[in-house]
Amino acid sequence: MSPALTTALGLLLPFAGTAAGSACVFLLHGNLRPAVHHVLLGFAAGVMTAASVFSLLLPAIEASAGMGRLAFLPAAVGTALGLMFLPAIQKAVPRPPSAAQFTARHRAALLCLAVTIHNIPEGMAPGVAFAGALNGGGVSMAAAWSLALGIAIQNFPEGAVISLPLAAAGEGRGRAFALGVLSGAVEPIAAGLSLLLTGIFSAALPWTLSFAAGAMLYVAAAELIPEAGKSDGRLAGLSFGAGFLVMMILDVTMG
Repeated sequence: MSPALTTALGLLLPFAGTAAGSACVFLLHGNLRPAVHHVLLGFAAGVMTAASVFSLLLPAIEASAGMGRLAFLPAAVGTALGLMFLPAIQKAVPRPPSAAQFTARHRAALLCLAVTIHNIPEGMAPGVAFAGALNGGGVSMAAAWSLALGIAIQNFPEGAVISLPLAAAGEGRGRAFALGVLSGAVEPIAAGLSLLLTGIFSAALPWTLSFAAGAMLYVAAAELIPEAGKSDGRLAGLSFGAGFLVMMILDVTMG
């Protein structure tokens, strides 16, 4: 398989995870079981944390080796900017004055918007990783694919969390599925733009790799881990550790 086709399929993998999760609306009459939902989120948080370190931050530091003792600088600055990226976008989005004033359908629509915004940095990360693989930036194609797979796993419950409540609120199943899929459509767009820009400005690769790492670390720490621990903190911790170990092993053995 050519590198171009491998990259294209890898960039679409997270979107496929969202679509598969949204398709649960045709199979389930209620929401995902909380325990299953939380285990998937904990596992995905572990995968994303390991991917941020092994597939993004370490290659960013290696790519800056020519800076000597300051080789940490692009990684540190990029990570800090990435950590601030999603909160800045979320702050710019107007919030309802009171959730009580909205119907279940309105709340589901707001959730769809929130997940769409949340998916922007998740789309950027595979785009930057595949750019690093294609441009000799210290990221292997296998590591980029592992990162995309981890995000796809995390996107599965997200797609279900959008489509199932919409159907329960009165939307037709086809429309609920379509809205769930659309929430993930931003990911391949963000991935493609990140890939293109990083390819043009190859000197920016250490900065973009670490920026994507910071954005993913924020998602994992601020959103996935707290949600995963709502039902059983021990189970969330174990699933997080399992995800971290799986991603670490994949990165080392396949990288």
